[in-house]
Amino acid sequence: MQDRNSPQPTGTTPQVTSEPHPPFPEQKQDPPGLEADMDPSPRYLGEHYKAAGKLEGKVALITGGDSGIGRAVAVLYAREGADVAIVHLPSEQRDAEETRRVVEEHGRRCLLLAGDLCDPQFCRDVVEHTAGELGRLNILVSNAAYLNSKLELEQLTAEDWDRTFKTNVYAYFHLVMAALPHLNQGDAIIATATEEALKGSTTMIDYAAAKAALITFTKSIAPHLAKRGVRANVVAPGPTWTVLNVADQHMPLDGLAQVGSETPLGRPAQPEEIAPTYVYLASDADSSFTVGEVIAVTGGETDTR
Repeated sequence: MQDRNSPQPTGTTPQVTSEPHPPFPEQKQDPPGLEADMDPSPRYLGEHYKAAGKLEGKVALITGGDSGIGRAVAVLYAREGADVAIVHLPSEQRDAEETRRVVEEHGRRCLLLAGDLCDPQFCRDVVEHTAGELGRLNILVSNAAYLNSKLELEQLTAEDWDRTFKTNVYAYFHLVMAALPHLNQGDAIIATATEEALKGSTTMIDYAAAKAALITFTKSIAPHLAKRGVRANVVAPGPTWTVLNVADQHMPLDGLAQVGSETPLGRPAQPEEIAPTYVYLASDADSSFTVGEVIAVTGGETDTR
């Protein structure tokens, strides 16, 4: 299948209608999976995006920056002038190397930090390594996640619940607390949630619950950070074509092939369509009055009750 990140001919077809639609080839990977093995390849280069130097001289730490939304954010941040550090699992090294290659093609530095964010000490270490090796820390993007859907309530185990919360919530807490001494006026914290956190989910039970906790934690700390001139906000994406879905062990193959088909656009987002929201939230010039907000990028799925 054609590489979806290869240059496309310029034309008049808007991006909103030109991205890949289901059905996708049936595929499954063992977690955490690799974006390099997905078909079609998620789009992350942002060919339609126009950079403007909004993050010139900044340093960003992005967890889960090896693939998916995190990779697309790393690329756009580099295009906007930021150096980036990306956190990934050791098994995701191949994806991480590709992200570094693209970031460096844009003339920015890219630090790869391999390890498990379930370890509180590792969370503290990546913050210190980023600030030490890249000279500062201005933007913290807590994006790494763990997802293992449950088709039946009885499939939910205490072990899975614990891992989900350690990855999706506890790591965020440890990263925020470690980053506090490094963040100054104009800096930003951005967390990745999900639309499921806004309305609940019958299949992503622990995932939705953990992401809801992440949202409430962000809203609770945002006023404290605002007094320091630091803004904390959340992005809540809808269905997105990432390896997180392909490595979801309980999701049926036919369900994965139709991911995003329920949205009004009839397809999932590509990572490059979500990433500009993270640029907005990182840029003081663009979002200086945006504090403690949840920006839902859902492809039209507005029922978040």
